[in-house]
Amino acid sequence: MRWSDLLRMSLSSLKRRKLRTFLTVLGVIIGTASIVVMISLGLGLQQSMYEEVAQSGGTTSLTVTGKDSGGGSYSFSSDSENQEASKYITDDTIKSLKQLDHVKSADPVLNISAIVLKGKYEGYIDLYGMTQEALERRNLKLESGGTLPDPKSGQLELIFGNQVLMNFSEKSTGMGYWDTGEYPDIDLMNDQMFLILDTDTYYNSQDSSDFGSKDASGGSSGGTTSSQPKTAKKYVVHGSGVIAGGTDSYNTDSYSVLCDLTVLKSYLQKEFRGRAIPGQPTTASGKPYKMFVYTQANVQADDMENVDELANEIRALGYNVTTNVELIDSMKSQFAMVQAVLGGIGAVSLLVAAIGIANTMMMSIYERTKEIGVMKVIGCSLKNIRQLFLIEAGFIGFLGGVAGNLLSALISGVINMFVSGDSMGFSGNISYIPVWLVMLSMAFAVLVGMLAGYFPAVRAMKLSPLAAIRNE
Repeated sequence: MRWSDLLRMSLSSLKRRKLRTFLTVLGVIIGTASIVVMISLGLGLQQSMYEEVAQSGGTTSLTVTGKDSGGGSYSFSSDSENQEASKYITDDTIKSLKQLDHVKSADPVLNISAIVLKGKYEGYIDLYGMTQEALERRNLKLESGGTLPDPKSGQLELIFGNQVLMNFSEKSTGMGYWDTGEYPDIDLMNDQMFLILDTDTYYNSQDSSDFGSKDASGGSSGGTTSSQPKTAKKYVVHGSGVIAGGTDSYNTDSYSVLCDLTVLKSYLQKEFRGRAIPGQPTTASGKPYKMFVYTQANVQADDMENVDELANEIRALGYNVTTNVELIDSMKSQFAMVQAVLGGIGAVSLLVAAIGIANTMMMSIYERTKEIGVMKVIGCSLKNIRQLFLIEAGFIGFLGGVAGNLLSALISGVINMFVSGDSMGFSGNISYIPVWLVMLSMAFAVLVGMLAGYFPAVRAMKLSPLAAIRNE
């Protein structure tokens, strides 16, 4: 018997039992959709993490940080042994890193906390100073009209993350976006703003002002006036650009403020002249050093295959190193566990569907006993009979797989529409269905259908022709 004949007979049998076929296919649809949607949630998280890794330098990126013998405090001892045990990221460190084999680039990063003032608003920001070359290598996508800071201007020009506005609040009430759900009326690109680098002095002056007001209103000062608190210096700054994406889109730089490193250092030296810059090492007596200690160094290897070797070489120099390759390896093991759990939950539904297919095929055998007997009498081979029932079961799996994938795509779209990745702290869609998952789920649905139909097919082969013909 030809395959075309077997296929025609299988389709004809399924059409005669439309309701039973529909209910069986529905089980496969639910099972397939469950598996695909569950796995897509894990893949969506994985995809978003990979995108963040790409934004932070890709698989060839290494982050180098210093190592402090003092347990975390930046201080230098006169003891040479302690000095040797402490490793800081300095200009000399950057030069040494650039001379290592397989190093494509090495850039210092200086991170400080600062405050931006605009009218009645104040914003707490993380300010990152980078070299011009490092900023160019980040390939930042800016809103229309935005440019990289000009180091020759001598002015501190800022690139604001697209969600920095969330960190602003009203000075009088302390209420901001996280309290009201409304963004402050600030144009980061065009408004003139004030930057405060000495945050401790600013907060102390605010506290002193509040206390003085209460004291004056209470009339309990006893006729004496307290000394005027020191006022933090304000620097006029402008925004040179805003990270593209809008306030509803999250990326690696969403909450960061970037600027030119050289200009930032000059501002810090001016602001803290003769004083220790916050976060910078000091002598045992608390005096500042002329050298700058950077928060970290961003190193790019020439090839992903050389990342581990380069990381070990830098660690041998006494520095801490983290790589995106290590991060990806760690994420893969976590994602594999998550996807296994989610896929297992969905597989339960498909298992139930497989039982339904087996039941449908067994019922079909009992109803078509006489038909099977006639097929054997006229010379139909046992192989053809087995193939007939396997084709029917496989076709049920195929129909369920197609419809299940269409349903999973619809569910995935609804999830991404109403539950954004940004609301959960990562970029991209929460559900992601690649082509390979569609093809794999289709093949799995067909395979489950054929496996479920195998034992009923074997039973049909073993029916006695004479007994089957006499059966009413």
